[in-house]
Amino acid sequence: MPPSPDPKAIESVLLGGEAVHTRKQAVELAGIDSDLAHRIWRALGFPTQSDDSVIFTESDVEALRIANSLLQEGVLDEDGVVRFARAMGQTMARLADWQTSILSTLFFKDGEEASAGPLLGRVKELLPDVERLLLHIWRRQLAASTSRTLAVMSNGQDIVPNYYPLIVGFADLVSFTTLSRELDEVELAGVVESFEETAADIVASCGGRVVKTLGDEVLYVADSAAEAADIALRLASGIRTHVEVPDVRVGVASGPVLAMHGDVFGTTVNRSSRLTSFARPGTVLIDDTLAGELEGTEGLQVVQVRARHAHGLGLIQPYALRRNYEPGGAPEPE
Repeated sequence: MPPSPDPKAIESVLLGGEAVHTRKQAVELAGIDSDLAHRIWRALGFPTQSDDSVIFTESDVEALRIANSLLQEGVLDEDGVVRFARAMGQTMARLADWQTSILSTLFFKDGEEASAGPLLGRVKELLPDVERLLLHIWRRQLAASTSRTLAVMSNGQDIVPNYYPLIVGFADLVSFTTLSRELDEVELAGVVESFEETAADIVASCGGRVVKTLGDEVLYVADSAAEAADIALRLASGIRTHVEVPDVRVGVASGPVLAMHGDVFGTTVNRSSRLTSFARPGTVLIDDTLAGELEGTEGLQVVQVRARHAHGLGLIQPYALRRNYEPGGAPEPE
């Protein structure tokens, strides 16, 4: 097996130069408080090193200098700078792992001797284009997020920051544990990727947003009842057409949520999760609030089913959601 590239070579390619500064030197060059620099470095997801360890590149120093300027100019306070660093660090760590996985799959073909050299070379070639694409997508997403936030704040209601009404849906692969015992790792990864890809396409095409994926589960949100219903029904029927993926069950709830760290929290989210667990394969269950919002919507049936007790939430009254043209009665959840 050929030797792995020197870590310094990787740094030189991806960071525009090797590590040449200790932490103490980097702090002095950036003009930043040592404790704040330490907090930022940890928030970005990197391990603590001794003061005399040479781990900082010139670009690291520039990043610390920029972070410090946000503080000095009053754009952010110290906690805000650290929170920004944590948001970017955690997001970019996942993105980097995901992209590396894709590239390694493309470049290391079956039967070929694995070598990191070709991968590193191709990454170097791709860097300029990927950087431009990354910046454009980030600006696009930031514009969309800002527009949604301003719309919520200007609707005339007494809105608490990061706490506002939203519609939350879960889509869950049925019998995933059993499936994981029957398939090998490669086959299981194919099922999960197919599920996530199909679910993400459906959610986006209907105007919703994927919050996160958990392997056998997708959490999404939507701003309107009609969008959320359309997404749920398409997930329940669309993914079922993929023979390698088992049926999904979907639960959707409407109500206030706490939006933090790119995630959503609160009773509405918990209620949606429990509705998913009550649903039968290939069906959609919604809560009473969403049922009321969808009342009279053309093309949809909302049928009350048996109330269920949910631990920590009390009695939940589910409603089965289906399209009018589907034959048969609405199924009772198990």
